[in-house]
Amino acid sequence: MRILQVSSARALGGGERHLAALAAGLSARGHELFAALRDPSPLADKLSALPQQNIFTLPLRNALDAPSALKLARFVREREIEIVHAHIARDYTLAAFAARRNPRAALVLTRHVLFPLSRAHRVALANVSRVIAVSEAVARSLRARGVFADEKIRVVPNAVDVEVFARARRVFEESAHAKNKAVRPFRVGIVGEISEVKGQEDFVRAAAIVAEKFDGAVEFVIAGDDLSRTGERRARLERLIAELGLTERVRLTGWLEDVASAVATFDVFVSASRSEAFGMALAEALACGVPVVATATEGAREIIEDDANGIIVPVGDARALAAGVVALLEDETRRRAFGARAREAARARFSFERLIAETERVYLEARDAMT
Repeated sequence: MRILQVSSARALGGGERHLAALAAGLSARGHELFAALRDPSPLADKLSALPQQNIFTLPLRNALDAPSALKLARFVREREIEIVHAHIARDYTLAAFAARRNPRAALVLTRHVLFPLSRAHRVALANVSRVIAVSEAVARSLRARGVFADEKIRVVPNAVDVEVFARARRVFEESAHAKNKAVRPFRVGIVGEISEVKGQEDFVRAAAIVAEKFDGAVEFVIAGDDLSRTGERRARLERLIAELGLTERVRLTGWLEDVASAVATFDVFVSASRSEAFGMALAEALACGVPVVATATEGAREIIEDDANGIIVPVGDARALAAGVVALLEDETRRRAFGARAREAARARFSFERLIAETERVYLEARDAMT
């Protein structure tokens, strides 16, 4: 198949890593992949599996960017694209227009988030062939809104590079730092864009409780960028850290290019999110064999098996987060057992091979529905 991936992403997150892995995997299976990206795009250097001539850029400013829609439609026609696949809501209507102007092109959308689409999308996206939800929670949200017919919705859970994360953990466990348990502190971390939704402030409040319990024997890592215009979210977080006397114990790393190597060093991974459609970072922690303490978001409840490979606690409850972390740090046997089961779960449920095969099946359905 000739497949066009459309993305106006301005930052590299879980959805963008998902797209890059999908493009590489589908290319390896013999499909011809193309990409339409905004300029500049954080995805540009992540699509090495695609020939340079198969990648083109255009403004993709917003859902009403008519010039971009016309250029996209022309590209679809000239390249005889069979599948137009958009991943971000502001790209949906542009992709729908391009597919509508090319009757042989099937429109596929992926929904990565829980935020509801408006009723206006029912008309704008009427020509959609299939909608991929990255979790059952997202699928339920889509069905509840009624924008798309139920028979067009397919659940294809996200995936992570299980081998990369497992290998990073093995490398860490063989290192001198990991073996020198007598002197090294525990490390507890959280990964994700700094925002109210991701709950880093709850993490810091929990860190204060854990730090007091362990008297300095724990260090805390917050990995992720503040994408706000003025950096006010990170600044607020830094003030809270200072107020709680944690300046020497909490490290803010900013964006990490090598997430696997960082997560592999954690003794416990924390997800303090207020809402989570899937939780890519949770799946990555499992792939590393790192036990998780997570708030009971929709995505976490699908990924984490409570008291088997992690601990689920109420959303917004810093004390419960702290209690979960303390319980795992105090019990090495339990921590190791959780880590082993985490690796097994990741390998069984979140491999790229499964993601690519299931997405390919959706594409075939979408293409066949056009005939």
